[in-house]
Amino acid sequence: MRQVVRIQALRDRVRAATRGLTAAAAHALEVLAEQGPLSLSALAAALFVDRSTACRTVGLLEDRGLLVRRADEHDGRAIRVELTAAGRALEAPLRAEALRDADAALGTLPAAEREAGLAFLRHLADAAASPASGADRLLDRG
Repeated sequence: MRQVVRIQALRDRVRAATRGLTAAAAHALEVLAEQGPLSLSALAAALFVDRSTACRTVGLLEDRGLLVRRADEHDGRAIRVELTAAGRALEAPLRAEALRDADAALGTLPAAEREAGLAFLRHLADAAASPASGADRLLDRG
């Protein structure tokens, strides 16, 4: 399991670095592309980092014109971050490349094994992120 995680992390770092990003910044773009505008706290939770780390990542992406901070429509004290057109344009090929890599890695498996493996990985990810796993304590969210 560790080997799979390390290989995937390396692929993510290389993919991001070819576009001048850190893996964390690329992940932030991915989350915002999937979920739309988010509060800084919600983005931090989705990235499994604390708020100050998310704030630094947002600042770097904002400096590059890849996202913007806007006042929250419902709470003037809060901000929401969202992708710019440039951010969406940079994130789309990152996502496409990651999907191609996953398809290539899984493409050698018979369809039934591939589906069973993906179901297992989804279950494992959910279990790892659950409060029972202690993930909330690791991130000081408990």
